[in-house]
Amino acid sequence: MLAIVIPAHNEAAHIGACVTAARRAADHHQLLGEEVRVIVVLDSCSDETGDIASALGAHVTSIDARNVGIARAHGAERALALGARWLAFTDADTTVADDWLSRQLDCCADAVCGVIGVHDWSPHLGAVQEHFGRTYTDADGHRHIHGANLGVSARAYLQAGGFPPLESSEDVALVEALIETGAHIEWSAAPRVVTSARTDFKAKKGFGATLVEVSRRYLSANVNANADVAGPANVTAIAA
Repeated sequence: MLAIVIPAHNEAAHIGACVTAARRAADHHQLLGEEVRVIVVLDSCSDETGDIASALGAHVTSIDARNVGIARAHGAERALALGARWLAFTDADTTVADDWLSRQLDCCADAVCGVIGVHDWSPHLGAVQEHFGRTYTDADGHRHIHGANLGVSARAYLQAGGFPPLESSEDVALVEALIETGAHIEWSAAPRVVTSARTDFKAKKGFGATLVEVSRRYLSANVNANADVAGPANVTAIAA
């Protein structure tokens, strides 16, 4: 059995598309009919996330931690208790490709770190998208770590100690632990996901937060450039 684990905190606006995509990946013909459980972990949810996920066929479980590391670990524990041999993780504001899960398994590794794409850059300056294109490695051999596109065997996950109870960077901590155990990790661009570049991000140090920080740097650079050209009076006008 395989499992797809999705942590969610008040994600009613996104969970429908996320679970629908996960179910398509679970039904992919290359999996040869192997059972796949889609597990949504509701973490301190007060909206309709759970109802939507359940209606779409996900197995829903609830915690009250407001902590993505704890939520991912809880989902993994549920999956392992059901007998899952492979744990695939994504995020509630992310849609996975139809062959996402099968591509992870094709890597024949203990763990697979995949890449991400962005479906809508409109919340950000054009310079942020350009910066992403220049600095992000969308190719095999990359060294990006995303909880939105991560897979690991049950054996390797347990040997590494699972996700730590961190509010952010829990995915990085797990991969570092996997490396320490000598796990075979594939840094692959084959498993594809598309995620959100929204500014109302949930993880304080996640992808969304990183993009907002890049936006701030570009805005600051523009303000400083205008100050050099127009003088202090113009800076006051911009700040106002």
